[in-house]
This record gives sequence, structure tokens and C-alpha cells, in this order.
Amino acid sequence: MFRITGNLSAVSSPAAASFSAALRLSVSHILALASPPTHPRRFSTFSRSLLGKHISSLRVRPRVPSMYPARLSGFSALKARASFSSGSSSSSSQSREILVQHVLVKEGDSELFAELQKRILDGEDMSDLAAEYSICPSKKEGGILGWVKLGQMVPEFEEAAFKAEPNHVVRCKTQFGWHLLQVLSEREPVKDIQVEELHSKMQDPVFMDEAQLIDVREPDEIATASLPGFKVFPLRQFGTWAPDITSKLNPEKDTFVLCKVGGRSLQVANWLQSQGFKSVYNVAGGIQAYSLKVDPSIPTY
Repeated sequence: MFRITGNLSAVSSPAAASFSAALRLSVSHILALASPPTHPRRFSTFSRSLLGKHISSLRVRPRVPSMYPARLSGFSALKARASFSSGSSSSSSQSREILVQHVLVKEGDSELFAELQKRILDGEDMSDLAAEYSICPSKKEGGILGWVKLGQMVPEFEEAAFKAEPNHVVRCKTQFGWHLLQVLSEREPVKDIQVEELHSKMQDPVFMDEAQLIDVREPDEIATASLPGFKVFPLRQFGTWAPDITSKLNPEKDTFVLCKVGGRSLQVANWLQSQGFKSVYNVAGGIQAYSLKVDPSIPTY
């Protein structure tokens, strides 16, 4: 079974709360999703040491579709049978992002570590084993650590993860203990478009007719400053427009996402890409950069 659940702001994968945070040296702002304050869920001190100081609290908003492939469990649909690798390399680039799952056991737990290796090799689901045996709080998410890229994890874990072939279980040791990890998927990150290039494109009527331009700011912000041709999809109203997004937008068309300074738009752009949109661009610097670099008549706020 392959199951994806979650919510707008708690990409339940990066919500590998405690362990996740210590494992990454830094984490991009896409993990700090801006949703209405409801039930805050914060990373522990251990999480922060593992994933890095840039993690902010995640807010849980029930019954809202995830902005990312959030909680995943039962990965039998992704792999027929696990195989082990000592880190045989596959091509990796600076831009590549990987979706990582792992089980963590204490350094001295060699018997358990060996048992888990065998059980995974025999076909047991790592998600279930992580939930039962892992000492990382990501066990609540089936061991999912989320989408990561080079420079975000401690060196030993990063080297093993980025050399691993997809769905091959890799062994590695870090300061936190012994890990069994596997890469479940990989992707190229959302592309940025500079405001000057966007402005140039917007002078072409064909572009304005064919491209999908969306603004994820709130209505009061739109009233203060806006660009022509952009449809409004407020991030705080994510739950109202996300479930049927493919009836509102065409995944095959070029899609450009705008906000005030580029943070919220990146969140939505990543989510759109996860939903199968093939060509998504984040407007770097947002409407504020557009005002400063292209059109000073647009108010800043």
C-alpha cells in the first residue's frame, strides 16, 4: 500500500520532528510553512541540533491537503523488495533533491541493527520497522525525513544518501547511531525566475495568454500592490482551492508563482510540482523585487 496524507503546513515528512532536525545542518525556508495558527507543533532541541538552526515551528492544520508528499507509509508500491548497498554511487548533482527514509538505532545495538537489516532484506516494510524500533522521532512518520539536498545533512549521512541507488537500503553511522536508510524518490528543485526576465516575458501577449500566473498573497496585500494577469490563490485559503487545483490550472502549462518576497510562492511552487505540474517557476524576490528593479510605481509594503 502506498499512502500519502498530511496537511498544509506540516509536511509530515520534514516533521520527522526530533531526529530530523539534528540530521540536517541547515534547512531551507520551504519547511517553515506559513499557515494560520492553529495547533503548533515544534521541533525539539534534539531536532534542531540534527536538522539545523533554521527550522521554525510547523503548524498543523487538520483536513487540509498537504503541500508536499507528506506522511508516507507502506512503501511496497515503491519497491518490490529491498536490497542492500554499501553506497554504490548513482549520479547526483548540486541541485538534485532526494526523499529519504531511515531507521536509527543506538550505536551499541548491533544485534537489533543486524536483525532489522535481515527483516528488511526479507521484505518487511521499513516504515513499519521504523515505527516500532527507530529511536528517531521520525518513527511517527514511518522514518521519513523529507526532501533534502546537498549541504543540509551531517556529512556521513549525506554521503551515504546521495550515493545510494533508489530503494536500495544503505548502512551508515553518524554521531546519533547506526542508520538504515533509503532514497525513495528524487527530483529537481523548482526553478527561479528573476523579475526582470518575468517583466520581459509579460510584454508578449502570447505569453500572457498561455502562461499561468498565480499570486499567493492575501487579499489585503493584493489591494495594495498587484501585477496584471495574475490569478489570486491566497495561501491561507489553501484548503479551499487545493483539492481541485487541476481543474483550475493546467499541469502541462508553464506556471509562475508570486508572493511578496518569494517565500510563500516557493512553498506553493514546490507543492504544485509535487502534484505533477511539469514547469513551475518561483518569482525570485516577489512583487517587492519587481517594484524595486522593474516598476517603482508599484507600492512596497
